[in-house]
Amino acid sequence: MKRFLIILAAVLLTTAGGGAWYLHGKQPLRDGELALQHLGAPVQVRYDERGVPHIEAQNEADLYRALGFVQAQDRLFQMEMLRRLARGELAEILGAKLLPTDRLFRTLQIRERADQQARELDPESPHGKALAAYLDGINQYQDSRPAPLEFDLLGIEKRPFSAADTLSIAGYLAYSFAAALRSEPLLTRIRDELGSDYLKIFDTEWHPEGVLESQLGNNDWQLLDRLVALSDQALADSGLPQFEGSNAWAVSGARTASGQPLLAGDPHIRFSAPSVWYEAHLKAPGFELYGHHQPATPVAFLGHNRDFAWTLTMFQNDDMDLIAERRNPENPEQVWYQGRWVDLQQRQEVIKVKDGEPVTLLLRRSPHGPIINDALGDSAGTTPIAMWWTFLETENPLLDAFYRLNRADTLAKGRAAAERIHAPGLNLVWANAGGDIAWWAAAKLPIRPAGVNPAFILDGSAEAADKLGFYPFSANPQEENPTRGYIVSANFQPLPASGIEIPGYYNPPERGQRLNTRLADPSVRWDLDNSQALQLETATAYGPQLLTPILDDLRAAAADEQERELVETLAAWQGDHPLQSLPATLFNQLSYELGRATLAPRLGPQAFEQLLSTRMIDSALPRLTADPHSPWWSGVDGRPRNRTEAVAEAWRATLQHLRATLGENPARWRWGQAHTLTHQHPLGVQWPLGALLNVGPLPAPGGHEMPNNLSQRIGAAPWAVGYGPSTRRLIDLADADHSLGINPLGQSGVPFDRHYSDQARRFIQGQYVPQHLSADDVAAHTRGTLTLQPAH
Repeated sequence: MKRFLIILAAVLLTTAGGGAWYLHGKQPLRDGELALQHLGAPVQVRYDERGVPHIEAQNEADLYRALGFVQAQDRLFQMEMLRRLARGELAEILGAKLLPTDRLFRTLQIRERADQQARELDPESPHGKALAAYLDGINQYQDSRPAPLEFDLLGIEKRPFSAADTLSIAGYLAYSFAAALRSEPLLTRIRDELGSDYLKIFDTEWHPEGVLESQLGNNDWQLLDRLVALSDQALADSGLPQFEGSNAWAVSGARTASGQPLLAGDPHIRFSAPSVWYEAHLKAPGFELYGHHQPATPVAFLGHNRDFAWTLTMFQNDDMDLIAERRNPENPEQVWYQGRWVDLQQRQEVIKVKDGEPVTLLLRRSPHGPIINDALGDSAGTTPIAMWWTFLETENPLLDAFYRLNRADTLAKGRAAAERIHAPGLNLVWANAGGDIAWWAAAKLPIRPAGVNPAFILDGSAEAADKLGFYPFSANPQEENPTRGYIVSANFQPLPASGIEIPGYYNPPERGQRLNTRLADPSVRWDLDNSQALQLETATAYGPQLLTPILDDLRAAAADEQERELVETLAAWQGDHPLQSLPATLFNQLSYELGRATLAPRLGPQAFEQLLSTRMIDSALPRLTADPHSPWWSGVDGRPRNRTEAVAEAWRATLQHLRATLGENPARWRWGQAHTLTHQHPLGVQWPLGALLNVGPLPAPGGHEMPNNLSQRIGAAPWAVGYGPSTRRLIDLADADHSLGINPLGQSGVPFDRHYSDQARRFIQGQYVPQHLSADDVAAHTRGTLTLQPAH
């Protein structure tokens, strides 16, 4: 036995030593020298205490080449996964279980459109040169450094990154905004099967003009159900960023303590490991920017310097229509379009499958767009459903737009950059040291025929399904230097001065109203401290608004003194969601049970789950509780029922679930016990990789539709935070050298690196860290210097 233990110990030590040596070779190199091809001069990369690179080069080409190299060593696996998702190539490394996701993204034609844009990209344009240098840096890293751990686990072979990969990722980001595929089938089904009275809670005006008449069969609805489920699964299970919402505001110098504009922003994106943004400070003659970058993209999507700063929120305009085509009964590959039968365009693509045979996919397109039935195979449905999408129908020079925005120090330059963003729709909130503040809703807005409501599936055989062009950018919602002295953007429906209607899938107004109320207070002079407090607020009027109409019903439903005390706790609640809150836990379980008691019986379990994945549920529940005569309150089993009975049923279910889940004692039903954040790595769903690669769970304050929007899906306790602030940034342009920010997880995407998760606890606790910009601060906080030398 003694000899066995000695041998076992020796084996374990040898294995541990080999494992440590192996993992050490995968870590980023942040100190020393490396040779890089095609450099014109040495480039110095100083790494600060958070692992953020501060890159100084003698020209722009060297600057972007170095950025590509250092970003690849921190985020190469993230880049690889995102390009594969966007281009429909995940089955090649993950096997046949990812075939449905690959089919979906091939059907969306992101890959085809990106390839076309790459062919049309001017290599001599400034943004074209920047992209070429950046991709060269990524590819030189791949050629010269060890592959990431995940490449070895999955057997991924390195292959060069291309302009088409970068542009495909832009297409994925545009798709992650689009809600039509998840919302329009459901709304159409409610209208057709239940009636227009059931639409009132969804705030969708009933306009029959141009909308598909009830001619979809059961197999068509089954197709749409499967497509919605596939879209949800592809976005949720990818472990990759999905844009959801955001907060942003800019305050003029007349309203700040410093006398200069202040910018605040926290884009809301699905949490993942690694986190979405890669921070980098870039400096070359005539150019300096502290930016937040997307994977495989050279330009910063968020950024600032001493002269200007900007942030983003999601516009959430409806830029995607689903269109039911009228099929020729004598030729199923023809559809009726503008008075005649026309052939569907067809092409084939091959999807490689790990440990399996390649799969050939037939993709079709009508004059309105790709036929999304093809995502499910040849036999999916009898009615071809086309997808019209701004991303596929416009020039969309997104790379050029952000290259310009990275240098936009005047109103005119900012406006010109915004005009070049076509899809996805983005709100740009911008400020400069000259005293200007501005907001531009950046998107190509389609002109639909009068009376057409794109919230429903449209009839492809009618002219109403066609577009009449696009509105000029001047008609978009926008403001420059408003007299009130501030601008706030929080995904609510905008009111353009031009008066045009902008259909969309907007968030409820309460979060924006909360921010507006605070910013409108003339007694406050805004600075970094009170701006932090505003970003971290965990209250909203949404909960009290939903509860107020049904408080009497809840009081009547309370069965004993303990339950009556719980109801009065809800009645006195101001909508706050700190970690110790009891009413926050009660409310979130009750709001789910209200939906389950009223909406689920008529929709059915699958459609109800689809509804919970959309923003429509957020608006529906307060309208439902406010209307005691809504048809949703009536029973579906033939017996009469009213709001009082339904609320009582939901209350009993709430208490039963919380007692079973969190314990009999309501004193233990604290929000932080039930509401947690886990940053999940794409491979973290597999045991034991989850324990090694995921970060969490961490008790999380905040919640759904409040400034600190650590948002969970409406559902039953316990709740996992799905998305929230992807960064929190605060820049006072009186002292931009000392701006503040935070990464939800860490700068590095390399497992076991010291910067993989070193900001996770500070983020969830509401802390901020400095974003070093001045030469003195960068030097004082340098922890390692990597010098990239021209290769000879």
